[in-house]
Amino acid sequence: MLSILRYLFICTLLLHISSSVDTICDNNLLIWRIFRMLFAMTTENPFIMRRMKSNMTEAAASPVKCAPSKNLNVVFPHFATGKEMYDYLREITKPGGEFVVRNFVGVIEDFSVASCTVETELFPLGALEYYTKKNMGWEYTTEEKEKWQMNERGGAQGDYRDGMQAKIANVIDCLRTEPLSKRAVIPIPFSTEGSETADWKDQGQNKCCRELHLYMEEGKLKCTGIVRMQNANIMVKNIHFFATLVNHVAKELGVEVGEYTHWITNLCHDRTATSC
Repeated sequence: MLSILRYLFICTLLLHISSSVDTICDNNLLIWRIFRMLFAMTTENPFIMRRMKSNMTEAAASPVKCAPSKNLNVVFPHFATGKEMYDYLREITKPGGEFVVRNFVGVIEDFSVASCTVETELFPLGALEYYTKKNMGWEYTTEEKEKWQMNERGGAQGDYRDGMQAKIANVIDCLRTEPLSKRAVIPIPFSTEGSETADWKDQGQNKCCRELHLYMEEGKLKCTGIVRMQNANIMVKNIHFFATLVNHVAKELGVEVGEYTHWITNLCHDRTATSC
C-alpha cells in the first residue's frame, strides 16, 4: 500500500512540474527523470522484484505444446550416451566380415553434441567436425577436406548435404507453426532425383540414413533415425551429425532436446561387408 501511495505522490508531483515545462528539450529531460525515478523505486521494492522474477520463471516454465503419446521405445535397449551405444554395436558385430545384425533398435538418452562426440582412431575430433559441417551444408575449408576426407570414413552413401539447409528450415517451420505435427522429416535417400530412378549399383542413391523424424514429446524435441545400413565403426560420424542437427533445430525452437531412437535394418562391423 505504501508503495502505491509513493507512486501516486511522485506522479502527481511530476505532473505539476511538467505543467511549467515549455520546451521539447525540457520535456525529454523530464521523461528521462521520471524513468530513472520509477526504475529506482521498482528495483528497491522487494515485493515488485519478487513478482517480476516469478512472472519470468512462470513464462520460462510454460509447457511446450505436445500431443498425448505412448512411446514404445521404452522396450528397447537404452544407452546413457552415444559412446555407450557405439561400444555395444562394436561388441555385437565383433565377428566382422559378412556377419549382419538385423533390425537393431536402441535409444540414446543424452543426445547432446558432447554426449555424441565419440573420438576413435578412424574418427578423431577434426574428422567428426569436418563431416558434420559437410552434411549440415555448412562451409568448410579445402584444407579440412584434404586432411579428413577418405573412403574408409564413408563414401557417397554417407553424403547427406544436398538440400540439407532447406530441409532443416522446413522442419523448424513445421514444428514452430504446428508443434503437434508428424511431418517434421529430414528425407535423405534421393538427393537429385526421385525414387522411381532407384539403382542399387549407385552408391549415391543408396544412402545409409534414410530419414530423420523429429517430434515434440514431453516438452522436448526428440528424434528417430531410420538407417538402411550401419557400419559400427562409422556410427560415431552419424550420431555426431544427427546430434548437431537436432540440437540446432531445438535451439531455433527454444526447446530442450530429448532422447534419440536409432533404427538399423542392417548392422555390420565395418565396410568389408558386401554392398554396404
